[in-house]
Amino acid sequence: MDRNTVIGLVLIFLIMIGFGYFTQPSKEEREVYQRKADSIARVQEQERQQRLAEEQAQALLSDSAKKQEAVAEFGLFADAANGKSKLVTLENDLMKVTLTSKGGRIYSVELKKFKTYSGEPLILFTGDENTFGLQFWGDNVAVKTNDLFFAPQTSDSVIVVTTDSVSVTMRLTAFNNAFIDYIYTIKPGSYMLDFDIRFAGLEKNIGNRLGYIDLVWDSKLLRMEKGLDNERNYTTIAYQFQNKDYEEFNSRNKEDSKELNNKIKWVDFKHQFFSSVIVADDYFVNADLKSVNIDDGEHVKQFTARLALPYQNKESESIGLKFYFGPNRYKTLKSYSLGFENVVPLGRNIIRWINKFVVIPVFNFLSRFLTNYGVIILLLTIIIKLFLFPLTYRSYLSSAKMRVLKPQVDEINAKYPKKEDAVKKQQAVMALYKKVGVNPMGGCIPVLIQFPILIAMFRFFPASFELRQQSFLWADDLSSYDSILQLPFNLPWFGDHISLFTLLMAVSTYLTSKLNTDQMGDTNAQMPGMKFMMTWMMPIMLLFWFNNYSAGLSYYYLLSNVITLGQTFIFRRFVDDKALLAKLHENTKKPVTKSKWQQRLEEMAKQQEQLKKKKR
Repeated sequence: MDRNTVIGLVLIFLIMIGFGYFTQPSKEEREVYQRKADSIARVQEQERQQRLAEEQAQALLSDSAKKQEAVAEFGLFADAANGKSKLVTLENDLMKVTLTSKGGRIYSVELKKFKTYSGEPLILFTGDENTFGLQFWGDNVAVKTNDLFFAPQTSDSVIVVTTDSVSVTMRLTAFNNAFIDYIYTIKPGSYMLDFDIRFAGLEKNIGNRLGYIDLVWDSKLLRMEKGLDNERNYTTIAYQFQNKDYEEFNSRNKEDSKELNNKIKWVDFKHQFFSSVIVADDYFVNADLKSVNIDDGEHVKQFTARLALPYQNKESESIGLKFYFGPNRYKTLKSYSLGFENVVPLGRNIIRWINKFVVIPVFNFLSRFLTNYGVIILLLTIIIKLFLFPLTYRSYLSSAKMRVLKPQVDEINAKYPKKEDAVKKQQAVMALYKKVGVNPMGGCIPVLIQFPILIAMFRFFPASFELRQQSFLWADDLSSYDSILQLPFNLPWFGDHISLFTLLMAVSTYLTSKLNTDQMGDTNAQMPGMKFMMTWMMPIMLLFWFNNYSAGLSYYYLLSNVITLGQTFIFRRFVDDKALLAKLHENTKKPVTKSKWQQRLEEMAKQQEQLKKKKR
């Protein structure tokens, strides 16, 4: 930097200092300026204070209006109309129950030992898809506790039970320090959750002239199983009256509702393999129940129950309830001694007795020693077939007798070709059978005796919780269908897949029917339609019917048919038709006593002859 530049910078700096000194305001001017600034600040502060006062007044008016609105909508529970939802989880070794302060209700239930078909945690219901609460008139206002905020009487957010039972209280407080308590109690090793409702100080506020108060439970049931259609067919509302009579909705109805006016012990929102049951310590006075199908692919059905709880408007009153959240395993349900086992669809009358006292005990016995349920079904089938072996042999022997007598029956048919001689022909055939000692119903009676067992198996396998998610061979779940080929379209009654067990079962049914009709020869020539029906139509119908059913059921019928085929070949090997015919001819030498049936046929023949004579 040269000398001239330095001199120039110094002069500029001195000029700026001088300008600042000679242009600064005087003391009097500064005082005037300060007075103006102070005056402006005071005016601005007054305006701010005025705005603040107006805002506070407006807030008070708004709060007052909101409070008036809350009082008008929620009555004596207006203070509980607003709040923040807080979750509290109760957990034992079997289930995880989450409570929410909004409504004081159960928010979700997870069964820890089970998974959905896709491997996700098994949750019976969750979130706002499950609503639960009391509905009543309080100070002439319709109160719904599901919309109010309860205060959890605990600071813990997760409570794990290991040894002793634990209780958590959700409290709904009113203006006059009255309250409603929801008390939840969980025990270790149990699917049961105790639920007590306690009222205090509300006897003058709750309007109740009918002697009960309403409890409303609405829930959307999530999909859990592989076969949605089959799961929906077993998902329904079940209930038991106080007198232990059990009923349930028709699960195949898309929409259904009922009004129950008798005392009810419990109501079950039942999945195919799991249940959510609410149980009254005493009873429910009456109930309105409703079921609606949901076709969104994620849910199965929506259930709604309005249950009337006995309520007497006492100063302090409690209502005892319980929940069961668990599997529809027959042994587990029966252990609670409340009739829960009735929800397992084992059939009625003799069908249920067969399942209850024969099939289930044998199945459970085999399960103690084996873990492969495909092998268990095989052994169960063999045991049943061995038990039915004498009846099967009698049925075969009866059909063999009918077959070897076919030539003589043809002679009788040729002797009476006219339709008006039908009674004589039938009489002659019956006389032949009687003479040789053959009962024409001998082959039907053993089949009729076996029929209840077939129906019992049809009821047992789709309802067997033990088969759920049990794999065998190519089937990944014996409780649902097994698919070896996914179709690009959906056929009515058949579905969008091909079940190999069902296909094999249909083929084995065809072979069994064909072998039986061949065994009978042309003895049923008068009923060709029946032969076609049994040989061809029945296997096709079973193929369509069972394609979406339990793979365990198709597997059982396949094994049963295969064993039947084996038995038939064995019988044919050891039963000689010539020796059988000779034995029948030996029977003709014995004296014949006419049966009442034969006597009736003869009487009918005589009457027809008399009528013909009169006409002539």
